[in-house]
Amino acid sequence: MKLLLSIIASLVIVGGAYVWSFGVPSAIMPDADGALPAEQAQGGPAGFGGPPGGAGGPFGGGGTVVALTPLDTRPFEDVFRAIGNSEAIRSATVTADVSGRIIEVILTPNAEVKQGDVLVQLDARVAQLTLETAQSALEQATATVERYERLQESGNLTVSDVTLSDARLAQRQAEATVAQAELALEDLTIRAPISGRIGLSDVNVGDYLNANTAIVTIDDSGALLVEFELPERSVSLLALGREVTLETPSLTGRFFKGEITAFDSRIDEVTRSVTVQARVENPDGMLWPGMTFTAQVSTISEPLPVVPTTAITWSRDGASIWYENDGKAQSVPVAILHRRDELVWLDVDLPEGTMIVSEGAHKLRAGSAITDANSEPQQPDRAPT
Repeated sequence: MKLLLSIIASLVIVGGAYVWSFGVPSAIMPDADGALPAEQAQGGPAGFGGPPGGAGGPFGGGGTVVALTPLDTRPFEDVFRAIGNSEAIRSATVTADVSGRIIEVILTPNAEVKQGDVLVQLDARVAQLTLETAQSALEQATATVERYERLQESGNLTVSDVTLSDARLAQRQAEATVAQAELALEDLTIRAPISGRIGLSDVNVGDYLNANTAIVTIDDSGALLVEFELPERSVSLLALGREVTLETPSLTGRFFKGEITAFDSRIDEVTRSVTVQARVENPDGMLWPGMTFTAQVSTISEPLPVVPTTAITWSRDGASIWYENDGKAQSVPVAILHRRDELVWLDVDLPEGTMIVSEGAHKLRAGSAITDANSEPQQPDRAPT
């Protein structure tokens, strides 16, 4: 007796929980006139002991309820972003070719200089004296050659061809000595190798400057080169002249247009990326060498079929989607080209506008009847009372 009471109590609890969660089934609720629905009067509805065949049921004639969406086409924008550093299109570190004492410095930080402008002057007194000595020797050698030539022309036999040849050789040697002295003197005047903006320098008048000592840097920042890394997947986008959008945190909200001028010939084995250089013009000098830039490279494809990710089904044969054909479900294999958020771009042979099953595709079989859950439900006609 106790066992029977326990079973009855359990059934009451389960029934109460069901009613509390889902409500009383409409199939057993009387209508406004107090009469039971026709399905119950005829033996009960499907799912409650009645005959099968209700809409959406496994044996029903109304078809499986799914969500249908027209197949759309839109281009896919493939975007790659990377962080890179910039450098001047041309830069140089000025050094001294010879040693010497500094007697003049013409270095104003951030000043613009032209190629050939004097930057530092070293003590040139010894070099000047050496040049004057070499010039005197050249003058003497030249005078000797001229005298011997006149004597030969006058028929003087004391000047042989060998003597004249030795004099001419001495003249050429004197000319080379003068050229060397002039070069040594020029090396004591340090000039700008390129045009641009000079940086900071710590050399001063009176310092002794050793050869190959760095003096100052010069940057030609009329244009900058931005170097950054792009992933292996981007190699199909790389082409000389392709536009690059650049922005820097130093100038928030400003965007600059550049173009690819060079890229590496191989993929890095460790990072699986390729090094790219882009040139950005800087006529107003707003951009400085050394700035950090975010580089963006993008491309837009031709319009491609696009569906929600929920429309994709998988099997041993790969990916496929379901579509509606005369009220029946049909599947077609697809190749996934791109993914972004909740959308998938496909390679599929279906015309735009085809009704695609966007939800509920996992319930379908080929040729099964389907009903769009988004369509207006048909209200049954009720007899007048």
